[in-house]
Amino acid sequence: MEPEFWHKRWSTDQIGFHLPQVNPYLQGFWPLLGLARGSRVLVPLCGKTLDLVWLAHQGYPVLGVELSEKAITDFFQEHQLEPSVSEEGDFKVFRAGDIEIRCGDFFALKPGDVADCAALYDRAALIALPAPMRERYAGHLQALLPEGAGLLITLDYNQEEMPGPPFSVGDEEVQRLLGKAWRLDVLQEQDVLGESWKFLQAGVKRLDERVYRISAR
Repeated sequence: MEPEFWHKRWSTDQIGFHLPQVNPYLQGFWPLLGLARGSRVLVPLCGKTLDLVWLAHQGYPVLGVELSEKAITDFFQEHQLEPSVSEEGDFKVFRAGDIEIRCGDFFALKPGDVADCAALYDRAALIALPAPMRERYAGHLQALLPEGAGLLITLDYNQEEMPGPPFSVGDEEVQRLLGKAWRLDVLQEQDVLGESWKFLQAGVKRLDERVYRISAR
């Protein structure tokens, strides 16, 4: 996907991928990771997710990365936060309390930028990318967080029934992309088609949502 695609989605408020509440999988499964309070969490392609606020309130500082500056400014305005803003390398950086969001290309992140991150939370990054970019994303992610822990949420459906995004990323692909570096345990798997009008209208017949626990091998 070209950057212009996402900029257009945000500028026209075509953000059906944005959840108006904290993700219930995050609330239910994050405590299972056993991370010490104060551990910093990397959230790629974060948009304006409420999950950032939830993590910060639980005692986990967050580092979000987002291409759209509109998404970032909307996030801070909606939570009545006044961020400091600075230019650091390839990124425009917004900070308020335990929340930092870097505006720019995720692939421009360097290991030094995330050296203090101990965990990953990916609800909508891997599934936002077409297959060639998923390969690149997985490789870059593992270079950034070789000892990573965290949660990954994916969707699995017949891609021929509906084009992405969000894209279908089945278990076999997840294991191939990330399984060499990390251990991936499925915590929950369920068909959520009945809750997804967009997929129902497109004629999709199955929509499996999977939650993975990521841990170092």
